[in-house]
Amino acid sequence: MSNNDQLLALAGMFQAALLVRQAAREGRVDNASFEASLGSILKVDAATTSDVFGDAEGVRAGLGILQSLFDPSTKERDLEIARYVVAIVALEKKVSRDTKRLQGLGDGIERVKRQCEMFPITHSNIVAAFANIYAETISTLEPRVMVSGEQGHLNNPETANKVRAALLALLRAAVLWRQKGGKRWHLIFARNRIVREAKQLLASAR
Repeated sequence: MSNNDQLLALAGMFQAALLVRQAAREGRVDNASFEASLGSILKVDAATTSDVFGDAEGVRAGLGILQSLFDPSTKERDLEIARYVVAIVALEKKVSRDTKRLQGLGDGIERVKRQCEMFPITHSNIVAAFANIYAETISTLEPRVMVSGEQGHLNNPETANKVRAALLALLRAAVLWRQKGGKRWHLIFARNRIVREAKQLLASAR
């Protein structure tokens, strides 16, 4: 890790993974985090990572997860969230080499942009549209991301849409993280720096 752009993108991944877990296990998501994460999907032409997420405030929950997950003093780590991140990072490498799949993602995002002229980004219609993009372009890739949760929530169509939409937001953040120089080894060997910089950004967001 070497700059705020990388850290914000990393926080974006972990925030989206947190949203996946919230939806799957509790049938709900934090609305502010969900809005920021979904909004990041549409900001494909943003100049900086800060523009994508709205500075540190947009990924406050993700920064908090980074701080607790990578802090050596943490006794119980939420490995489920980390598992979603690692799975999507692996899939993102495949997506980045698949021109047809990238075109499908781009076309789907453009359709959602037009829908957002009529509905707010967290409206069920928009969430369903994001979920459909994920289902058509990403969920067919192997290995598939296996989401754990309460069957009652996972079998609820609106909740399942939130899970898929959050996974799409996780993919968006993974793309951004790679573009900003993020590497998988950072997750293992740069933990102290991640914790230190996450604390600094959290302080600036207050």
